[in-house]
Amino acid sequence: MKKTIGSDILQSEKINKLVKELAHEVHEKNRQIQGVKDPDPELVNEAENKRNHISQLRGRPLYHPYIGSRAGYGPYVELEDGSIKLDLINGIGIHLMGHGHPDLIETAIRASLSDIVMQGNLQPNAEYVALTDSLVKLAGKQSRLKHAWLATCGTMANENALKMARQKNSPAKLVVAFSDAFAGRSTMMAEITDNPAYRVGLPTYNEVLRLPFCGPRSGQECHEQTLRKLKEYYEQHEKNIACMVFEPMQGEGGFKYGTREFLLPLLQFCREKKIAIWVDEVQTFTRTGQLFAFETLGIGDYVDICTIAKTAQVGATLYTEEYNPQPGLVAGTFSGSTVSLAVGQEILRILTEEGYLGPEGKIRKIHESFVGMLNSLSNGSCRGLLADAGGLGLMVAVTPYDGTKQKTEALIKRLYKNNLIAFSCGKDPCRVRFLIPATIDEKAIMVAKNIIEKSVLEGQ
Repeated sequence: MKKTIGSDILQSEKINKLVKELAHEVHEKNRQIQGVKDPDPELVNEAENKRNHISQLRGRPLYHPYIGSRAGYGPYVELEDGSIKLDLINGIGIHLMGHGHPDLIETAIRASLSDIVMQGNLQPNAEYVALTDSLVKLAGKQSRLKHAWLATCGTMANENALKMARQKNSPAKLVVAFSDAFAGRSTMMAEITDNPAYRVGLPTYNEVLRLPFCGPRSGQECHEQTLRKLKEYYEQHEKNIACMVFEPMQGEGGFKYGTREFLLPLLQFCREKKIAIWVDEVQTFTRTGQLFAFETLGIGDYVDICTIAKTAQVGATLYTEEYNPQPGLVAGTFSGSTVSLAVGQEILRILTEEGYLGPEGKIRKIHESFVGMLNSLSNGSCRGLLADAGGLGLMVAVTPYDGTKQKTEALIKRLYKNNLIAFSCGKDPCRVRFLIPATIDEKAIMVAKNIIEKSVLEGQ
């Protein structure tokens, strides 16, 4: 069978052997990183100088004094100061499989042999085709989504989604969004985001209609209030509402998730009035026990547009035939690096073939173990100091102390000092956010328990 030069390179016995040898060597080095470790006094000054330098270049310091050494294994990562930390935020959700996963390293090395570093929507290679094909097939199992467009990040995926909704429903332009929403860092996504601190000095476009978001404990009164408000907006603006966008589980908003009971009447009303239903799964994608949170919640049939990123290593907008945009509306020079596209595809393979999904999957078991650990602390040594542990899948949060931002941020700094990396979410209350790697084991969860307990008690 005739082969192209490109396929000949990738199938070369010599190159395959070399790739596997390189991946194995890196894996063996990474495997040395086990358990947490304090900084090495001989490396501290040099690491601090480097952190100060990047702070000067950025014009502001890093949130955590973190510069990785390029090595890590599973939930653990080594830093330039020689410390080893338990990474429970994973680049705010990028590193679902943790650090140093051997299959991802081998995939990345192989992909780096391609003729180009970056792929685009004008000139894609096979990696672009494979990832797009997988996303469409997987999304289509429990939804009407038929197409996908790749972009470089979640913000760009969301921008493309908004353009599709507005073009289809033109001249409608208004966006229905929720309290405590986060949509990205572009000018328009900052408008959709419900946090004034993220748009200080930016113009106000008055194109967003805000609804209250009801979490699992909100109750029927909140559900009815939200539906009533949506109907009021429709009466006021009628044919000027282009779409409704929501995160199935709010990332920045405190890890509140919408139940099917809350969402269904809103979705039914939007469908009846031909308002586009756009589900923002930039953070929830692959984390809730199914690939898509709309599968977890059983609302896939209502979805017109869905956006993802983070775990996929690139952004993507998925959409139905009805919302397929006219040529020229969405484009972009970059759709992702060859390595990102290949690794994203490999992550999907691992998740779908190695027992991570479903009610008996690894993600479900990790969730139960981690939330159980937090509850054991809140019912034991940290009684009155931790509360409301919960979430969906690998997205877990807990409220410390009185939930004030000052005390929560101080705890996150102590956790880091004690070698556990976390982040915050929510406003009232402000919570500790964990994005747990799918490679964590029970031993590492017990390491987390000890560090959390120590750090909480230190802050009394």
